[in-house]
Amino acid sequence: MFDRSITFVAMGLGVGRIPVAPGTAGSILGLGYWCLLTRIPNPQLYWVAVVAGIAVAVWCSGQAARGMGETDPPRVVIDEIVAVPLAMSGQELYWKWWAILLALILFRAFDVWKPLYIRELQKLPGGWGIVLDDLAAAVCACVSTWIIVIAALLIFDLGSAN
Repeated sequence: MFDRSITFVAMGLGVGRIPVAPGTAGSILGLGYWCLLTRIPNPQLYWVAVVAGIAVAVWCSGQAARGMGETDPPRVVIDEIVAVPLAMSGQELYWKWWAILLALILFRAFDVWKPLYIRELQKLPGGWGIVLDDLAAAVCACVSTWIIVIAALLIFDLGSAN
């Protein structure tokens, strides 16, 4: 029963069972998770919750992968879920739908493409390899999003438009 509960959590409460693009489905669930986290009024508590979520993801994904007999099962989407708040970092101050959508798309692109050193992170053991590549993709998405957002604001004066 305990192993099944861990696997259920690692699969994003069952979202990972979606047969097509489970990582994208997990990322969309991660967007909801991020929205919940933004309700935390204290920035320090927000980041404590993000780090705690990452720690749970590392442990759960490692346990689930071991139970499934795979190194990085596509059904395990908790890594996408906990990485999305990192990809969205700072968007809660801005709340522009196009910037949030851009961050989500860039996160998925970096997660699938795995440029630079990101692919190498998958070689780490257990849950570390499952989660850290997604966190690196999220950092790349966050930085890229903010470069584009700032450029768009400067060039097109999008700060006043919703």
